[in-house]
Amino acid sequence: MEPGHRHISQLFGLYPGHQITMSGTPELAKAAKVTLERRLSYGGGHTGWSRAWIINLWARLKEGELAYENVKELLKKSTMINLLDNHPPFQIDGNFGGTAGIGEMLMQEEEGYIELLPAIPKTWDKGTVQGLCAKGGLILNFTWEQGKIKELILFSTQRGHYALKMNGPLSGIQILTASIKEENQWLLELDLEENHAY
Repeated sequence: MEPGHRHISQLFGLYPGHQITMSGTPELAKAAKVTLERRLSYGGGHTGWSRAWIINLWARLKEGELAYENVKELLKKSTMINLLDNHPPFQIDGNFGGTAGIGEMLMQEEEGYIELLPAIPKTWDKGTVQGLCAKGGLILNFTWEQGKIKELILFSTQRGHYALKMNGPLSGIQILTASIKEENQWLLELDLEENHAY
């Protein structure tokens, strides 16, 4: 197969799989980065759906700036004026995959916890997102400034235990009526009731 081929199936364990993670398998994550860099150096990512995969892979590697560069490339080179993916005649993969990649930049679920802003680029120094859905029926709305969570609203569609990891200290965040079980290095563990907002 040519070195710059648009398929990157050898990285399935990184995304959408969870066999390769930054904290759990750092050597494999480093190897994944090398193979991704090599593929791109030979011209990979030249179709919309392939570019969308690249966004997700960089996000899983916590490379927010590189993920963002590929979001821009997806919009600039692979998106038509009607916002559909420009892989002749049309493939929805680029649209769905690009959206998924932005979601991965904002929230990831690995190693048993939900991480907020894991791959945020510097240019997104502030923002708001609503309706991100996590496993276990948890819906998240949050606002951030200077790359740190400012406001967080959780809605649990079912009773369950959740762990949230922030990229900054939890001071200033108030979670009402939630049972805080443990707070350690910005990891917050909560037992949430069904159909409640926190």
